[in-house]
Amino acid sequence: MVIALFVVTAVAGLALGSVYNLTKEPIAIANQKKLNDAIKAVLPNFDTIQKIKVAVEGTSDSLQFYVASKDSKYIGTAVETFTMKGFAGLVRLMVGFLPDGSIHNISVLEHKETPGLGTKMGDAKFKDQFKGIQPATFQLKVKKDKGDVDAITAATISSRAFCDAVKRAYDTFEQNKGGNK
Repeated sequence: MVIALFVVTAVAGLALGSVYNLTKEPIAIANQKKLNDAIKAVLPNFDTIQKIKVAVEGTSDSLQFYVASKDSKYIGTAVETFTMKGFAGLVRLMVGFLPDGSIHNISVLEHKETPGLGTKMGDAKFKDQFKGIQPATFQLKVKKDKGDVDAITAATISSRAFCDAVKRAYDTFEQNKGGNK
């Protein structure tokens, strides 16, 4: 009986390990493609990108900056940002800033918000209200918190988390002069 259980456990372990090894590389390739697509979506056309890790002031966290240029001229920075204040925890975004500090576009990378409610943060109706704004003069809070952002109906926590992640990206972008500090 013990030998039979050992054999079944060993076969199951080998099967799981094999599936993990088979899927590991395709998953990594898919994640890299998703990241590259997000960078392209939030910045104007570029020909060169430089990856820089930047510390968030006052915390032990850091954000990833992708400083883009075209014909050796700086055209903007994509900031991979996050917050843990989502309804289900982690919300990761890619925020594109132009040289003047205005937001060019935002892409949602990852979240586990409620389907049909918090997931609407990726819809154009919500995230497009950030396009072209200058966060220095725009309150990155929902209107319920005396800010300028129209929250998603019935998903105020997700909306607040989105604003928090964008504010974190903007503050770090400004403190590091777009990654050129």
